[in-house]
Amino acid sequence: MINIILSGGSGSRLWPLSRTKLPKQFVRLFGNQSLFQNTLLRNANQCKSTLIVTNAEQYFLALDQLQAIQSITEYAPEPAFILEPVGRNTAPAIALACLTLDANELVFVTPSDHLVKDQRAYEVAIKQAKALAEQHYLVTFGIQPSYPETGFGYIEASGNDVLSFKEKPDVDTAQIYIEQGDYYWNSGMFCFKAGVFLRELEQHSPDIYKACVEAMLQLDIVDSTLKIQSSKMLAIPEKSIDYAVMEKSDKVKMIACDMGWSDLGSYDALYDEIKMPEENNALLLSGVKAQAPICINSYGNLVIARDRPIALIDVEDLLIVDTADALLISKKGSSQQVKEVVKQLKISHPELTEIHRLVHRPWGTYEVLTDSQQYKVKRIVVKPSRKLSLQRHYHRSEHWIVVSGTASVTVDENEFLVSPNESTYIKMGQVHRLENNGKIDLIMIEVQVGEYTGEDDIVRLDDDYARNK
Repeated sequence: MINIILSGGSGSRLWPLSRTKLPKQFVRLFGNQSLFQNTLLRNANQCKSTLIVTNAEQYFLALDQLQAIQSITEYAPEPAFILEPVGRNTAPAIALACLTLDANELVFVTPSDHLVKDQRAYEVAIKQAKALAEQHYLVTFGIQPSYPETGFGYIEASGNDVLSFKEKPDVDTAQIYIEQGDYYWNSGMFCFKAGVFLRELEQHSPDIYKACVEAMLQLDIVDSTLKIQSSKMLAIPEKSIDYAVMEKSDKVKMIACDMGWSDLGSYDALYDEIKMPEENNALLLSGVKAQAPICINSYGNLVIARDRPIALIDVEDLLIVDTADALLISKKGSSQQVKEVVKQLKISHPELTEIHRLVHRPWGTYEVLTDSQQYKVKRIVVKPSRKLSLQRHYHRSEHWIVVSGTASVTVDENEFLVSPNESTYIKMGQVHRLENNGKIDLIMIEVQVGEYTGEDDIVRLDDDYARNK
């Protein structure tokens, strides 16, 4: 059986922790591991190989997190990747993956951003699903609901037989589902033979099937990575697997399970997972200087803190999420409305929905320390044997100061080394490149000065990572 991991979501309901270029599956929430890493480890013993479908911009982030767990665990599989230039929802993502496989291959489809706490129950459910999938059924997993959640779709079932799929309900309807007892949360996990799914897709959503087949005829292939061309991807209709196939097919079965599952789709859900019984509040701390907040007569709050001190006085049931460049405060029970905040920010401050101050790149990271009119200061970390693109800027000059490691610098026709406590200067318009040929991280401070210091003032002339922006 092959594990198809869907990792293209944006996780907007967990803003400001989750951003487009660092969505929630890659945020380290539990034990310094991300949900993406947990998914890889959880399924490693259940599947012989892994196929990851992700956004092209998130590929190197996924690769870095894969390599991180390989270095500290016995994780052995070498996943293959399918890179989507733009997301078209789950039906096309699964179809593209299945088109690369033998028709009789069993696949286990899992989102990359879910939490499972009961591994034994999880494995029992997978075993039951495999037995049904071998009989040519499309198997979905229904989670035994523990409360009337309005953020999930529901599955009405009698035993393994699916009677109907339900949209996200209001509170009253969700309560009726709970009381009736034959409704389950729709987990978004599936098990079936690749060929069975493709035949059902062709029958019930032939436009999606045909467009996916067309997209697979013209691929950019590098090693075990398949990159879909933008024009072909945009031609695929955007639809979920439930709408495209599961709600229409007569081959659907469901496995009911209780595995300590959560999609962590809101801060309320995150509060439930990290709140310790002996504590008055739920705390999630990150950053080297992170410290527990001062809480005076304050109870039932979620506090996510980074480096600066936070104090609470006489408050209850608040969600407080503090990041370097944004602060979210909400009542518990209202966190589903974070998506509305993101919609408004995309108009007024779109950069706050895209990236953090700490930004991951294929070559390492950069963190914006100061951003003001006509200048910007960054802390740049370049990994060993990595290099930035050969580039120029039309609106800014740059000062580079090396803190640790040795920088190999190219400026026009000149190549030279810059050691710790040394600096160099790149004039506006000069062609330049930064490279780390050493064995330790290169750490440097970059000061940009100019009329415009946006990230789109980069003209790439050569790039190891095939980026065009």
